[in-house]
Amino acid sequence: MTRTFVVGLDGASWRLLDPWLDAGDLPNLAALRSEGAWAESRSCLPPVTFPNWKCYSSGKDPGGFGVFWFERVDLGAGRIETTDGSDFRTAELWDYLNADGRSTGVVNMPTMYPPRELDGPVVCGGPDAVAGEYRSISSGYTHPPELADELEARFDYRVHPDPLLSSNAERGAEVEAILDLLDSRFEVALALFEERELDFVHVTLFYLNVLQHFFWDEEPTKRAWELVDSWLGRLADVEDTNLILLSDHGCAPTTTEFYVNEWLAREGYQARIRTIEDYLRPLGLTRENALRVAKRAGVVDLLARTVPERLQALVPQQAGAKRGRKLDAIDLENTAAVASAQGPIYLNPAVDVEREALIDDLEGVADDEGSLFTDVHRGEEVYSGPHVEDGPEIVLDQRPGVHVNDGIGGGSITTAPDRWAAENTPQGIFVAHGPDVRPAGELDSMSILDIAPTVLSGAGSAIPTDMDGDVLPIFETDRAPGSREPIAVEGRSGERADEVTERLEQLGYME
Repeated sequence: MTRTFVVGLDGASWRLLDPWLDAGDLPNLAALRSEGAWAESRSCLPPVTFPNWKCYSSGKDPGGFGVFWFERVDLGAGRIETTDGSDFRTAELWDYLNADGRSTGVVNMPTMYPPRELDGPVVCGGPDAVAGEYRSISSGYTHPPELADELEARFDYRVHPDPLLSSNAERGAEVEAILDLLDSRFEVALALFEERELDFVHVTLFYLNVLQHFFWDEEPTKRAWELVDSWLGRLADVEDTNLILLSDHGCAPTTTEFYVNEWLAREGYQARIRTIEDYLRPLGLTRENALRVAKRAGVVDLLARTVPERLQALVPQQAGAKRGRKLDAIDLENTAAVASAQGPIYLNPAVDVEREALIDDLEGVADDEGSLFTDVHRGEEVYSGPHVEDGPEIVLDQRPGVHVNDGIGGGSITTAPDRWAAENTPQGIFVAHGPDVRPAGELDSMSILDIAPTVLSGAGSAIPTDMDGDVLPIFETDRAPGSREPIAVEGRSGERADEVTERLEQLGYME
């Protein structure tokens, strides 16, 4: 039976790639499109790494597995916590392939840390596999555990680049470290695929999207995509293998930052308490400035190891308080709503608030180009499954170019772009090519939820009844794999929330 090699291109967008394709700069990607099937895919909301990589692998929206962003928000209990891979309550496509006797490998897919036990190698990666603020992880990121030693000995493997890119002014060693990392991702995934004769492998290039965030379509990003294109040419030549490319979401150049919690406070939906950040930030004592100075002095790792995390947490961020620090800045008893990241808004069950009135107010938020949001949804309109009640009551769909920022205390509501030159959009990419794939050309718009059932169908595996997506019409012969009962996978309580948060903050996901 034909094997499958999946390449996850974090944040990939035809909006970014089409000019380079038209100019002939990405010939292998162009050939895969022309000889196979391709589409613009639609991500689940919010269009971010967490949860959309799991939306792909599980075939479910966040209501099906209980994680709606990097944060778990429970205003009733007064808690905001960082999520990790153990919080996703769902089986994934590789579980079903394993159940059917097919060997799998998963390399660097976000949402997979701590590593799960599968029939085949698991290598965890960015942004969630961490060992504290600004530091990479050197063990505990693979299954089986001894695989980490093999990767480091054979490939000089790193989970995170060093030095880590943290601003769009860093175009030297930080960019080179990411390019080296992307190259090693491909090298490891292909070696595991061929040497262990795996039936299926998935590899994700998470740091590709970090370059896009900081540089959009400038030279560092283009160099990365030229590297990707070269590897796609090699992978297309692997015999008896279907090659699938996908992204978790898309990207677009940032034009506007909208500080949604600052707006909620101005409109009376959120009450505030003064914190130490309110005194330090006006003096320029911010985490971003401290990191800049530490990098110049070459003492980032020393400070990360020697300064207690509770003291590091007191240094304010330029965009305002994030995650649990948000609750330190909020008078929760008198707060009706708190926003989490790029879209989700949670209502406080202890405060009487009219959801429809808040939705109407949000729909009226506009600038000279019109509404900042293409839609304002009720949570139950965009999520389904057993965990909908754990999710947000309101979900914003940000207009391309608008970056919804959930920082609290920065003061501004709408500003020019802050750290990111490009922000996330729900419009991602999908490409399929190989001996089983017909030259279907461009497909109708599809959902990221369609990919897992399509991969399973291509492997001859039955589709779980709790997957929400459809099998795409991409195969040379009709597939009728039938259906099956879902596999039960229990989530576990994570213990590395603070370390994950710190990594996300440096990258700008929790600025």
